[in-house]
This record gives sequence, structure tokens and C-alpha cells, in this order.
Amino acid sequence: MSLRKAYLLIFLILLIDQVSKIYVKTNFILGEETHVFNWFRIHFIENEGMAWGTKIPGEYGKLILTVFRIFAVFGIGYWLYDSVKKNASSYLVVAIALILAGAAGNILDSVFYGVIFDDSYNNLATPFAAEPYGTWFHGLVVDMFYFPIWKGNLPGWIPFFGGKEFEFFNAIFNVADVAISTGVGILLVFNKKAFPKHG
Repeated sequence: MSLRKAYLLIFLILLIDQVSKIYVKTNFILGEETHVFNWFRIHFIENEGMAWGTKIPGEYGKLILTVFRIFAVFGIGYWLYDSVKKNASSYLVVAIALILAGAAGNILDSVFYGVIFDDSYNNLATPFAAEPYGTWFHGLVVDMFYFPIWKGNLPGWIPFFGGKEFEFFNAIFNVADVAISTGVGILLVFNKKAFPKHG
């Protein structure tokens, strides 16, 4: 796969990611939900940008996370460039491009959203607001896809989780998260094709 095609893939994912986030942020109040199907909902939440809303504690936790991600994106970008130059497997190039696009998509929220939008509590966010909700590098990541496929009590005979309420699937995520997960999935499932042994 050529570098040009990889960049095109990254651009398309970033475009879809940002359009969907901006649409949700400007058309939904925080916590608002609409049912597409019983098992698929658009549910607007925001988080610090780590999986399942995990935070780095402390005053500078969010800044540290954002700066780390920026350095990581540059590292992944170099990995992509180097892989294409070395004529690596298309599986590897596509996987890296997906991971890079996803990481960049969430970084855009973290870097810019805090100074572009006002908050989404009890009102629709306004772009280029006079009083934005945050500062540079302190924006919140927008998530919206929610698939509560099944919710109920598990049978008591199941070890550890038996007798407890369980929901599958309770994560709320965005297009960028899907891209990262797909890229990692390709590396795991097609590992031998992504990293063929020459010899």
C-alpha cells in the first residue's frame, strides 16, 4: 500500500470522526440519548480521553495525557512512513494507518475542543463560543456509540460474576476508538500476514 493511500485512509477516518463528534456535540445535551434500535443508541458523553473514562490524577494529568498522545502519534506516523518505505505488508500498513487516525482523532478533541466549544451541560454546545469550557490541551473527548445488546442477572453458577447484574456491551465510544480497535485487531488476527517472516 502506498503512503498516499494510507494518508487518504487517515484523512477519511478523521473526517468521519470529527463530523460525527461535532454533530453530536452541537445537537445533543450531555447525557442525552436517542434510540436507533433497541440494541443501538446514540448516547452523548465526554471523558478525559482514556479507555472507560480513566483519568490520570493531579492538576496536570490531562495535559500529561495529551502531550504523551501527541508524541505517540509522531512515533506511529514514523512507523507508518518507515513501513511503507520498506514495502511492508498491506495488513501492517492499514493497521498502522487506522491506529494513527484514531489516535489523532481523539487528540483533536483534547487539544482544541476546550477552546472552541462552551460546555454541554443543560444546553447545546456552541462552536467558537465567547466563553469556552476549557483551555488548550484540556478538551474532553466526545463519545456517542452505545450498544446495550443485553442486560440482566447472570446465573449464580458462573464463577466471579454469577448472580450479579451484567450488561453486554456497556462501553460508549466514537469513530476514532473503532479505528484504533480495528487496527489492533488486524495486528492480532492477521499477525503472520502483517509481520511475514522472510527467509
